Amino acid sequence: MGKSDFLSPKAIANRIKSKGLQKLRWYCQMCQKQCRDENGFKCHCMSESHQRQLLLASENPQQFMDYFSEEFRNDFLELLRRRFGTKRVHNNIVYNEYISHREHIHMNATQWETLTDFTKWLGREGLCKVDETPKGWYIQYIDRDPETIRRQQEQERKKKQDLDDEEKTAKFIEQQVRRGLEGKELEQPVYTELNRENEEEKVAFNLNKGASTSIAASSKTSSVLGPSALKMVEGAVKRKESAHSSGQSKEKKKKSALDEIMELEEEKKRTSRRDYWLQPEIIVKIVTKKLGEKYHKKKAVVKEVIDKYTAVVKMIDSGDKLKLDQTHLETVIPAPGKKVMVLNGGYRGNEGILESINEKRFSATIIIDSVSIK
Repeated sequence: MGKSDFLSPKAIANRIKSKGLQKLRWYCQMCQKQCRDENGFKCHCMSESHQRQLLLASENPQQFMDYFSEEFRNDFLELLRRRFGTKRVHNNIVYNEYISHREHIHMNATQWETLTDFTKWLGREGLCKVDETPKGWYIQYIDRDPETIRRQQEQERKKKQDLDDEEKTAKFIEQQVRRGLEGKELEQPVYTELNRENEEEKVAFNLNKGASTSIAASSKTSSVLGPSALKMVEGAVKRKESAHSSGQSKEKKKKSALDEIMELEEEKKRTSRRDYWLQPEIIVKIVTKKLGEKYHKKKAVVKEVIDKYTAVVKMIDSGDKLKLDQTHLETVIPAPGKKVMVLNGGYRGNEGILESINEKRFSATIIIDSVSIK
């Protein structure tokens, strides 16, 4: 077994010694080589490869420093994003976990002298939220991934749509309650004076235990009661008759309110609008400038709709295929007499003929199966 063999005692001992972190003063960042002791580091500095690397670095030192700084920043932020997400964490905890990897970029090779300077720089650049406490600096990663932002916007749209539906339902119920209170007639008792022309005449009251007083009973007691008492009895009969008639009118009102609710629900279904409008095989115009002047204000055909808000479009002039969000697209209105498709509302998905366009009111008249809508 030779001295330089992989399984020789010397090779195994060297691998055991090189495990884990070594002293930083015996590490050469330019050559990315870790030495175990001072003698090894001295021999490395006198080597030809190290001298050649120093000559390359002396020609453009700023380029090497920018490269190491960018690598350090990217690796640090990647670890922060994957390990801690958007949680608030102490910067020293993240740094200790970062330097536990042997092949990491050392901070003394970057443009930042200390971890505090690097943390402040992250806050100034808007990459993280930083705040200083008596225990030190805390950082919180800001996730600006386009997919994450799109997912958050979609959740906010759904939440807003649910809130709008709840508000509409609450307003509708409030209107129905207000109408019911306005139509309700409050019965108030009518008080009359009890006058007696002859003081010697006795006044007798016949109080029935039943719920209602009949007209025959009132006529029998008319000879016993005085004129004022007779008025009181007649008033009670009239009130009960009016209460009976008002009960019938309430039943009618309840029926009409139910019919009105059903009509409003049908109207709501017919005129309901959604926050997505993409349909296959329609012509759209690209309005975003992020793709450059080559595609800005150019027309395309929607070939496929993904997740209701994203479309795969094919350019009409060049034939290129792009994947865009509906916020980056705009509908194209043809000339009057051409065929169009309704993209939102109660007639969503129906095709028709464009009859006229009103530019002042931003509206158009469309004929769908001999039915004119506006």
